Parts: sequence; structure tokens; C-alpha cells
Amino acid sequence: MIDLRVNVAGVQLNSPIVTASGTFGNGKEYSRFIDLNRLGAITAKGLSHEAWPGNPPPRIAETYGGMLNAVGLQNPGAKKFIEDDLPFLKNFSAKVIVNLCGRTVEDYIAVARDFDGVSGVDFFELNISCPNVKAGGMAMGTSAKMAEEVTRAVKNIAKIPLIVKLSPNVTDIVEIAKGAAAGGADALCLINTLLGMKIDIHKKKPVLGNKIGGLSGPAIKPVAVRMVWQVAKAVDLPIIGTGGVATWEDAIEFIVAGATAVSVGTANFANPCATMEILDGIDAYMKENNLSNLSEIRGIV
Repeated sequence: MIDLRVNVAGVQLNSPIVTASGTFGNGKEYSRFIDLNRLGAITAKGLSHEAWPGNPPPRIAETYGGMLNAVGLQNPGAKKFIEDDLPFLKNFSAKVIVNLCGRTVEDYIAVARDFDGVSGVDFFELNISCPNVKAGGMAMGTSAKMAEEVTRAVKNIAKIPLIVKLSPNVTDIVEIAKGAAAGGADALCLINTLLGMKIDIHKKKPVLGNKIGGLSGPAIKPVAVRMVWQVAKAVDLPIIGTGGVATWEDAIEFIVAGATAVSVGTANFANPCATMEILDGIDAYMKENNLSNLSEIRGIV
């Protein structure tokens, strides 16, 4: 019997496939293409305490091997999500991860408190790694001390497991991971996007309204796999590996590197059925290799 279930911080997921924040709407948009019940978890788009307007357009640019985005975490605020989107997600067995964003430690605390007494949310994902907001975001994710501070502040009030999403735009990803772990993180998610830029050579100006943005897609996968492997060897926390996952082979590569679960992001834009195809491929791989559970190959490299 093949068992695709995985355990992240004491919570059992139906499968190892998670959707990445900002790439899957809030689930409803993809529900007519795939069976949401087969997913391990659905990650909501980044939420702040108050509504955020985001960055000026253009916000998206296609590039070789992926895309650049500078949306700037536009969102309607946590309370709107609780009223409009969470009731829909409660109809499915996939777990719900709420991605928290802010510019200050107090912002993160405020949005976490918006979920006090709210049922149907299984994890918080602390977004301290977004590269296209003016303050907060990646600034906290590039300092081990700040990563520890903001993680501890949210962990002190969180009543559900806390995942910390890490930025690759650092000199030493292990140092940041250790900071998050010291602050009480229950799990880690890595990596967020890499800083990138695209210039229109005819207009002689940046394509994105924000000038720089986050690079995602297959181009960043080797960096992500390397960082997952490094952190898995150094920190004893479950890892959700993400960055360029488009096929089942990509997902297996992350798991062999040490990831407990794998998050699919940019691939959802090109193929709304990507998550299901990846799951089917993992299932076939396990049968071919006589595996009953992914723990048999996790972190074997």
C-alpha cells in the first residue's frame, strides 16, 4: 500500500503537495480544474492586518525559465479573507496555510491576532522573505537576529503551528534558518523568490513598475534544492521545499534533498493541473521503486 500522507509539525497532510502563496488564488479559482482534496495544503495569498494596495503596474514579466513578479503583496486584509474565502476552504480536507505579511513586528502580531478564535486554519506561514515590498518583508528575512525576533513574537501568540518562509537573497541560508528555529519555528519553507530585473531595451527602462521583482520558476530550482539540502542537514525542522517545482521529478528531487513536503508555485500559472500531474507522477515513482512511504527516501542524499 502506498501512503502519500506526510506529517508537518504534527499535522497530517493528505499528500506532500502544497500550493505556494500568491500562485493559487485562495483555492476557489482552481477548484474547477483539480480535486482540492488531493492536496496536502492550500496556502492563501499573503495577508496583512489592513488591506494593502501593492505595487504600481506592470507587475508581471515573463523571463527565460520563469517569471518576475512585483505584485507587492496586494491583499484585502485578513478579515476580508476570513469572511469571503475561508468558508469555501473549509469544505475540503486539504489543510489551510495562512501566509502572514507585515512591515514591522507589530504588523505580524496584528494579523496573527486577527485569526484568534477562527476555525479552519491549520498553519501560519510567516512571510519574512518577500523581495518586492518597501519595508519589512525580506529585510527581516536577511538577518538571523530579526528572523528570530519576529518568529518568537508571532510564536508567542500563535495557537497553531508556525512555518517560516525563508529568503534565498542571503549569504548564508543556514544562519537564517537557525535564527527562525531559535525563535520557535515549527517548520520552514524555502525558498522564496530571487531578486531579479528585466529591462526593455527599446524603451530603455525596467519592465516592472517596481523596477525589481522576484524571480520564480524552473530557473531557480537548482538554488532551491541546494538550500533545502543545506538547511535539512543543519536544522531539525520539517521543510516545505519550493522553487521551480514543475514536474514530479522536481518534487522527488526536493524530497531526496530533505524536504517533507513540496510547494508548487509558478507552474500553476502555466498549467492549472500541475499539482495533480505531480501527484500522479510521485505515485507512479513510488510503485516503480517499491516505496510505501516517502520517508524511505527523504533526505538520503
